[in-house]
Amino acid sequence: MNLFRHENRQQSADSRRIYALYEVAYTIVDFTAAISFLIGSILFFWAEYETAAIWLFIIGSACFCLKPTIRMAREVKLLRMGDTETLADRYKP
Repeated sequence: MNLFRHENRQQSADSRRIYALYEVAYTIVDFTAAISFLIGSILFFWAEYETAAIWLFIIGSACFCLKPTIRMAREVKLLRMGDTETLADRYKP
């Protein structure tokens, strides 16, 4: 079984549930990054809010770093779920 294969997501009810949960987390992080950058950009119009804007850019950047981490964690989890089933099938008497 390979990473990032659509079949990994559809193997069982558990794999579909895991996929959905990771997609929700990914979407929340994506929105958080976008909102942080939007608000940070707006705050740069006023000099007194420059520090807050910089922090929002840092938070948004951290969220953008989390996105591929979430995707990779999801795929590894799904891969392991598939491998477990394969191993169990091999050891059936």
